[in-house]
Amino acid sequence: MATDSPLERLRNVLGGTARALSGVAEAELAFTADAPHQSGKSIKVPMPSRALPPEQVAEARGFADGFALRMRHHDAGLHARGAPKEPVARAVFDSVEGARVEALGSKGYAGIAANLDHALELKLRSDPIARARNRDEVPLSTAIALMVRERLTGRPAPSSAALGLALVADWIEEKAGGDLDALALAIDDQAAFQGLATKLLQDLELTEGEMIPDESDDDGGEDEGADEQDEPGEEEGESQSDSGEGQTEARGEQREDGEAEQGEQERSDAMEDGDGEPGDEGDEGMLPTRPNRPWSDLPPQFEYKPYTRQFDEVVLATDLCDAEELDRLRSYLDQQLAHLQGVVTKLANRLQRRLMAQQNRSWDFDQEEGILDAARLARIVVNPMLSLSYKIERDTDFRDTVVTLLIDNSGSMRGRPISIAAISADILARTLERCGVKTEILGFTTRAWKGGQSREKWLADGRPPQPGRLNDIRHIVYKQADEPWRRAKRSLGLMMREGLLKENIDGEALLWAHERIIARPEERKILMVISDGAPVDDSTLSVNSGSYLERHLRQVIGWIEGRSPVELVAIGIGHDVTRYYQRAVTIMDAEQLAGTMIEQLAGLFDAE
Repeated sequence: MATDSPLERLRNVLGGTARALSGVAEAELAFTADAPHQSGKSIKVPMPSRALPPEQVAEARGFADGFALRMRHHDAGLHARGAPKEPVARAVFDSVEGARVEALGSKGYAGIAANLDHALELKLRSDPIARARNRDEVPLSTAIALMVRERLTGRPAPSSAALGLALVADWIEEKAGGDLDALALAIDDQAAFQGLATKLLQDLELTEGEMIPDESDDDGGEDEGADEQDEPGEEEGESQSDSGEGQTEARGEQREDGEAEQGEQERSDAMEDGDGEPGDEGDEGMLPTRPNRPWSDLPPQFEYKPYTRQFDEVVLATDLCDAEELDRLRSYLDQQLAHLQGVVTKLANRLQRRLMAQQNRSWDFDQEEGILDAARLARIVVNPMLSLSYKIERDTDFRDTVVTLLIDNSGSMRGRPISIAAISADILARTLERCGVKTEILGFTTRAWKGGQSREKWLADGRPPQPGRLNDIRHIVYKQADEPWRRAKRSLGLMMREGLLKENIDGEALLWAHERIIARPEERKILMVISDGAPVDDSTLSVNSGSYLERHLRQVIGWIEGRSPVELVAIGIGHDVTRYYQRAVTIMDAEQLAGTMIEQLAGLFDAE
């Protein structure tokens, strides 16, 4: 339509292309500010900015083409039946299948191949293979997928992954070079390709023949039940990028492990049986631990599950109300906090001076080469042959940094706390932007009180026991890291909107924020959480144990603090968060929030 915006026209073009490639007339494509994914007939790709920069458009095209090809050439049920149970083997198995689908779909289509290559380049920026310095740091799933891609398409691995791939390529070739060559002969047949991939895993000693067969005489009913449960999770898990298969697969693996793992799953769902039995680990607990398993290849297998993700949403603040209302809310926020803004600005200026001091340029003088030192011009005039008349700028130790502010948008934050949180985040983002530090501002709440459509679905399904999380989560993007402060300023006023603040499920929000920041290209990543209480959702806690949400939060925090390169810091408002986070501070008055946020960040940079 003539009235459509350029962004909407791009979405329509990508959607039409996806339907043509996939052969699915009902396929729908939409933009998302969260991780791109595909679920059923729905495709979500990264949203470009309104100016449609060529790189961002190519990124959206690459993900759209990849998901469409998966819909056309991939059989999720067949894949689930042949998938291994061991986590690293499963990750390799999935990534090899992804390489097959993309190679098959791009054959003879130079434009599709170029789009997929561009999407791969962007994925590898956040993959551990791009910064690996020894063999143990290289994720096998990425390395083997790149080698399979080269065998199937003839295109070498991108330069960003070349050094990491070289650390393990010889070992892989020695163990399974013949298997890699054989894969090219079965690219058109998923079942045959799957059999060759299974042999590849066995030759690499990632699995010992424990693949789940298509048919089983002894326990076929049990396997069939596992498959039925696995297909939805498989579909969701495969929608993630090849380097990001995570919790969905881990849940699927737990369901596939037979009686022993089913007993463990029931125990975790009930959250009541804390004793455990040694036999529950089964034979898999006795498998040898292999050395090359980086943290990125072993996603956290939390004892937690949502009943359904169908009604969850990640939404831009600008999509929750119109521009006129955003202007009104922002104006209200500025008026309410006019007397506080001066204090916060002074504190922010103090932080800026401390950050800029770490970035000040310094020089080495009297050098034989470099930039001509203007202060030495007289010396050059007197003696043109004198060589010590140059200066060289010293390298600064200030690393490229991104900061994410994750703000609790629960009902208990209503009033003064949320107002100060909003204005503090606003001033802090402006300050860090002046210092060259990118800032992302996120919020988390639920779409309804006491359960929404998730609870209605649970009731309609006959109230199955131990359903897990029973509310529709809403994650809000107030400001993206690459978005200038002036463009996102209005969005922060949304926190003042009546009815926005509901309940809080902190564990999933923390995982979401972590997934966003870990994908950033910056060298240093800081995640600051601002909350005023423990996770609370009446609908979930009424049908699970009373510690269900809190226990999940502790598991997420422990995983991030122990395994992730992200630096995590928390500020509790009137609530002791030091019992959850290693690096945390508790304030009793919301008026202290601005100063505390700035002091915490300044302390992190000073420590650096």
